[in-house]
Amino acid sequence: MSVSQSKKLINAVSFTGIAFSIALSIYFYRLGVFQDMASLRHLVGNSTIAGPLVFILIQMIQVIIPILPGGISLAAGVLIFGPYWGFLYNYLGICLGSIILFLLGRHYGKPFISHLVSEKVYRKYSHWLENDRRFEKMFSLAIFLPIAPDDALCLMASLTNISFKKYTAIILLAKPASIFLYSFALLHGGQLLSSLLTH
Repeated sequence: MSVSQSKKLINAVSFTGIAFSIALSIYFYRLGVFQDMASLRHLVGNSTIAGPLVFILIQMIQVIIPILPGGISLAAGVLIFGPYWGFLYNYLGICLGSIILFLLGRHYGKPFISHLVSEKVYRKYSHWLENDRRFEKMFSLAIFLPIAPDDALCLMASLTNISFKKYTAIILLAKPASIFLYSFALLHGGQLLSSLLTH
């Protein structure tokens, strides 16, 4: 297979993946999954095998195409599956989504990123891009603590010289802390969040 054929194949696979994610997002939206927490629990809570897989898929899509505020979907995972399994499913879905997001950004470049990252957010963090080493430190801290828009920074990371291996390591090692903080807050505010599921 020639280089041009490989690029065409990669483009076709990427486009198909994006189209599938959009179509699935529309399907879940019509089911009310992104508006009604009870619908989400009904969709993923009925099967011990398919339910977790669907939830992980929803979390992956949520990272790539943010429809529902991330904290709400994290809360849903813990409330539906419990603190331990909920944490695991949240972790898997978010990490996989973050890795896919980085690969898309690196493949399609700044024009693609500009469609997903607002100009205001890009301007706010663009100075991080001036120094790759500084970006890696700031990026690691931002992923470790929920202090910045993770999804936007994952896309912006694809514009730097950070290797895929290092990026993936940062995501896998730093994400648990922010997910744990959300989950910890959820467990201590469970009554308020539980009331959201009944509306």
